[in-house]
Amino acid sequence: MLIIGLTGGIGSGKSTVAEMLGRRGAVVIDVDGLGRAVIAPDGRAVDAVVNRFGEYVRGPDGGIDRAALASIVFGDESQLLALNEISHPMINELLDEAIEEVINGPADSADNIVVMDMAVLLESQLGSVSRHSYEIVVTVEAPLPVRLERLEGRGMTRDDAVARIENQASDDDRRAIAQYVVGNGGDLEDLTASVGKLWADLQRVHASKQQ
Repeated sequence: MLIIGLTGGIGSGKSTVAEMLGRRGAVVIDVDGLGRAVIAPDGRAVDAVVNRFGEYVRGPDGGIDRAALASIVFGDESQLLALNEISHPMINELLDEAIEEVINGPADSADNIVVMDMAVLLESQLGSVSRHSYEIVVTVEAPLPVRLERLEGRGMTRDDAVARIENQASDDDRRAIAQYVVGNGGDLEDLTASVGKLWADLQRVHASKQQ
């Protein structure tokens, strides 16, 4: 098994790259989705988050009201750190469980390339201190004007888009820890070609690891 950490800033097209890798045969784990799961109704982190931030953040469905929580932690480093200290160990538990499901699957499951799709790879220890850590980092990037155009196309205001980008790690920082960089400033055909090359490289790395 080869485990990949896939990251990229908001609007870079990281999720599109994850989808393309999945279509080529990778097992994709949506780490951002696991982050939502731990604060959903009956999620592992709900009680601890309410204890830390108050009943204000509990939603009518019993889970965490993500908008209410975001209003507390966005732009406040100490509050975000407190949230991460609660939620990230629980997300790593779910990550390990997801990978162990793959390991305990069909006989050939150990031959899988697993992709951990996560926005905050650099900013956190998600996937790096778990029992099954990523071995290779792939980052997806796109020019700032392209990212802003994509985010505005999703209904985000320009100011909100800029704030969210500035609140994340920079492309330079991600590139510094990545073994592979996928550029996504062009069209879908260009991206498809880049992902095809990446997939071939990952298969070669995996094959050499199996020897």
